[in-house]
Amino acid sequence: MNLSNLKPAKGSSKNKKRLGRGEGSGFGDTAGRGHKGAKSRSGYSKKRGFEGGQMPLQRRVPKFGFTNPNRVSYKAINLDMIERLASEKNLDTFNPEVFAANGLCGKKELVKVLGRGELSAKVNVTAHAFSATAKAAIESKGGEATKL
Repeated sequence: MNLSNLKPAKGSSKNKKRLGRGEGSGFGDTAGRGHKGAKSRSGYSKKRGFEGGQMPLQRRVPKFGFTNPNRVSYKAINLDMIERLASEKNLDTFNPEVFAANGLCGKKELVKVLGRGELSAKVNVTAHAFSATAKAAIESKGGEATKL
């Protein structure tokens, strides 16, 4: 066997319908498109979301609210996660790069530290935002909460 005698498996491929090649072919006359109407014309394509004249889904479903283009969304990281990282990885300095390296946020996400949980050790945390309780908890243990 070589490239010159390769063939598809028996029955795996069919011949293309040759449309509009005379009555004897069985696909002459209207070329398999039926009679009249937009679908029989060349260049026909239905609109996106068209449902045969039925009211389309994007018009049936009610719309409300809006998306604020100026919204700033933060990835929330709680004190209990910082405490767990500090004890498992023996860290005392935290910043967005450290959080990203440990899978708590993406490289380009903004980080906000929230106050759920307790801290047992002094830690220095650098983030884009802090809740009041988180900042108080970090500073009560002698650590630093630095805002980027």
